[in-house]
Amino acid sequence: MTNPTIVAIDGHSSTGKSTVAKRLAKHLKFIYVDSGAMYRAVTLFALKKGCFDDNGLNEVSLINQLDDISIDFKFDNDTQKSQIMLNGENVEDSIRGMEVSQRVSAVAAIPEVREKLVALQREMGKKHSIIMDGRDIGSVVFPDADIKFFMTASAEERARRRYEELKAKGDATSYEEILENVKARDHMDSTRTHSPLVKTDDAILIDNTNLSQDEQFEKMLKMIK
Repeated sequence: MTNPTIVAIDGHSSTGKSTVAKRLAKHLKFIYVDSGAMYRAVTLFALKKGCFDDNGLNEVSLINQLDDISIDFKFDNDTQKSQIMLNGENVEDSIRGMEVSQRVSAVAAIPEVREKLVALQREMGKKHSIIMDGRDIGSVVFPDADIKFFMTASAEERARRRYEELKAKGDATSYEEILENVKARDHMDSTRTHSPLVKTDDAILIDNTNLSQDEQFEKMLKMIK
């Protein structure tokens, strides 16, 4: 049995990490693990359990309930995509709204949350060839990954893409609000104490501000092969 291959894709929010990771995984027949969706699922759990109030996030309350969280990925034959399951419930759509987006960085900054999810992610990597995207996959989760990418694009372009995506779903959030959210998340992700967003020396930089999805896919696929 050959050892599993691990591809790590890190980078800023709304750079299309998940889109290209899913496409690469499908092409290579690897398992796709969306680490960002895992943190969003924990954030959704925290919202449902009343861990957020006017003062922000009650970290102690969330930490005390971490053992009650079960996260898995299930392949949907109808959509041909992986769906994230939170305690047995499909929450793929629920985790994508602004309510979760505005709070996920605060949840992801908690060391105990990261430790739990990193342990789950490493277990997945022992069993399967995987492609995983997030903020600290190549730096923390899989420092010995076979190949690492770091994706970026201008904040304005990322906000535009997110705006178009939300508008198509009927979300009326303004471009200005989304741009502000993108910049705030960049700052929070890059400056947090635990596992900040960084480009490792051995990661390949992919700036997709002016790249089409097809161009980016072909470029990364060629490098993996």
